[in-house]
Amino acid sequence: QVQLVESGGGLVHPGGSLRLSCAASGLSVFEYNMDWYRQAPGKQRELVAEITYDATTIYAETAKGRFTISRDRAKVYLQMNNMKPEDTAVYICNANGPYYLDSKRDYWGQGTQVTVSS
Repeated sequence: QVQLVESGGGLVHPGGSLRLSCAASGLSVFEYNMDWYRQAPGKQRELVAEITYDATTIYAETAKGRFTISRDRAKVYLQMNNMKPEDTAVYICNANGPYYLDSKRDYWGQGTQVTVSS
């Protein structure tokens, strides 16, 4: 059974940093494209960052230069620096794959709330 469990969210001041973690069980983060999405109230879910199975990283324009996605064993991380109020959202971990199957599967975590406010 696949589970994605996010942690590390909270309240941070503008300019501050947070590190989110996504603990993955039931799959290998090295065989899936692992993504961080976010969804703010009243807005559509948007892709923030992705690390592919072969370690390519992709970032939304709003995240470039401030956020870093990485992985280690069974976890995926999102390091967020110089945070802004517009980064306030629920951050959700996603796994898509595995890369070696034509029919990909999509798994989602429950999300962790991030609030950037003074």
